[in-house]
Amino acid sequence: MNIPVIDKSNYLKGLLITARKDKQLTDPEKNIIKGIAEKLGFANDFYEETIRNLLTNKYIIEEPIKFSSKKIAESFVIDGLKLFYSDNMVEKGEIEWLKKTAIKNGINEKWFDEKLQTLKTNAGNFLITDFALLSII
Repeated sequence: MNIPVIDKSNYLKGLLITARKDKQLTDPEKNIIKGIAEKLGFANDFYEETIRNLLTNKYIIEEPIKFSSKKIAESFVIDGLKLFYSDNMVEKGEIEWLKKTAIKNGINEKWFDEKLQTLKTNAGNFLITDFALLSII
């Protein structure tokens, strides 16, 4: 699937928003974001600069993101859930924001809740799988 540039940008932006929701940025979160940024074609220096300023950047608007296709949105939601659980500290605000993003993209709340429950019960196995993004690029 050819992902439009705006969706690539929004995918990365969404993960950055997700990561900063708990007001900290852990190494596992950085590793996930870096891996996805590379797969999306972002330069390493762009990633490094963005991560360095993520928690203090007041210009990142945290509105739920709209993607051009439901398939991209579903991939994003799955990767966002993996990002939540990568640091073993899930905040209610993280889940609420991701759920709003899912709904904005026409994703059924039941589908979201099922993915969330799957992750909760299989977190260790879920985290060692590839990014959902890889299944669509």
